Amino acid sequence: MNRESVTAEEMAALEDNAEYLGVSKPQMMECAGKAVAEAVAALKKGKTCMFYLGTGRNGGDGMVAARHLASRGFQVSAVLVGGEEKISDPSVALNWKAVKNMDLSLRLSTARDSSLVPKAEAAAAVVVDALLGTGVRGRIQQPILQAVRAINQASAYRVAVDVPTGIDASTGEVLGEAVRADMTVTFHAPKTGLLKASAYAGKVVVADIGLPPEAEAYAGPGDVRRTRRTRPADAHKGDFGRLLVVGGSGTYTGAPALAGMAALQTGVDLVYVAAPRETARVVSSYSPNLITVKLSGDYLDPEDLKTLESYLHRATAVVLGPGLETRERTKEAVELLLKAVEGLAKPLLLDADGLKLFGALRREARTACVLTPHGGEFELVTGAKPHSGLRERGEQVKEASTRLKAVVLLKGNVDIISDGRRVKFNRTGNPGMTVGGTGDVLSGIVGGLMALGVKPFEASVAGAFVNGEAGNLTLKRKGYHILPTDLLEEVPRLMENPMLLREKP
Repeated sequence: MNRESVTAEEMAALEDNAEYLGVSKPQMMECAGKAVAEAVAALKKGKTCMFYLGTGRNGGDGMVAARHLASRGFQVSAVLVGGEEKISDPSVALNWKAVKNMDLSLRLSTARDSSLVPKAEAAAAVVVDALLGTGVRGRIQQPILQAVRAINQASAYRVAVDVPTGIDASTGEVLGEAVRADMTVTFHAPKTGLLKASAYAGKVVVADIGLPPEAEAYAGPGDVRRTRRTRPADAHKGDFGRLLVVGGSGTYTGAPALAGMAALQTGVDLVYVAAPRETARVVSSYSPNLITVKLSGDYLDPEDLKTLESYLHRATAVVLGPGLETRERTKEAVELLLKAVEGLAKPLLLDADGLKLFGALRREARTACVLTPHGGEFELVTGAKPHSGLRERGEQVKEASTRLKAVVLLKGNVDIISDGRRVKFNRTGNPGMTVGGTGDVLSGIVGGLMALGVKPFEASVAGAFVNGEAGNLTLKRKGYHILPTDLLEEVPRLMENPMLLREKP
């Protein structure tokens, strides 16, 4: 499923997802390095080459390539730029050990500072840049900078591994100085930065490294890691989002509370739960962490828009629907609330009764919006039952997303998420999650991520994965006795380490 191009962030997510599926990082490194070796051998420029290796994964790819070329009878020399004590990735350490042991077939040296970085050997027909990969940010520093200069001064044919060192893989920005390669061997798909920095990339060769198509088709840990937000030391309350949850009724008090508590577990700073007065009092008793907004009566009413106005302005995202009920006056209130949210251009998630009322209004979304139907609600909103075939159902969700102008997250044993352009599947979760309330937790996770500034499609994919995997962790812990509140304690653990379930105890 190779794309026309990928950003560095997208590629990192694909690799994480592939690892989750069982393709290890050492396997990917082996495939990448072998592809580089094959590309160098195919040049027929001569059998003498020199590698400049970094201490990260790009350097690891180079180590594999150096080993393969040496095994083919090439005269290979390599310099590790930076001390070997800086190697922290186990995959790189594994391959460093291998090349260190090749004292008969490969000449190896180490340059811990810029003064020790050697010029390219005059005899070298090919010089390989395996210094820095797709994760580089900011201007190139010493001793890497000196290695970049040495490569550029070489009279040999220059080959870059994945991206030329000094080029931002996503933007194509030159980070001070960069390697000017004659050829770049990139992996899986061209990095978007290569297309914008063709003068540095030279000829671009795309090598397949065995990433399974499912790494892109299914939600995985990489999709979760992409939603993380860095918190500066001087952050203030509210800097990381404010979510407004509007829901609840005289009958349903737990649904909006579950959504609000789930959102807090994603890391959003403030959650307001707006509910009818008595419902709001009950919600307050569930958790002191929720800020309740007390509305009038027993159900959402058009008159409540006055109370909600200031909270709509403060919120960075809105969840509408959990426990709302579908009375006529509530329908009128939902229509007014939709217009208010759209007028403020706030991201919106519609779930449960809010989704049903949206369907009854026969309209499309006019702001960044996520709809989270189960099969029955999907039929109410679109007029069609979900198809029994997974691929066909994916196309059906894609078409609905295009028509409704919203991201659609169709819940099921396999969730399907589409923004009308992309389709993603999620197979985390288990039959124990049929218990009421797990959908409210999902809405809270996705809403919380949107409040943090994550785009609706990415928030929906990550949210579906985390919600299902939280259910799987709960199943492992207590069997099919799952309560929706059980999922809450797993959410932050998965946000920090989405590979949690796959790790050995």
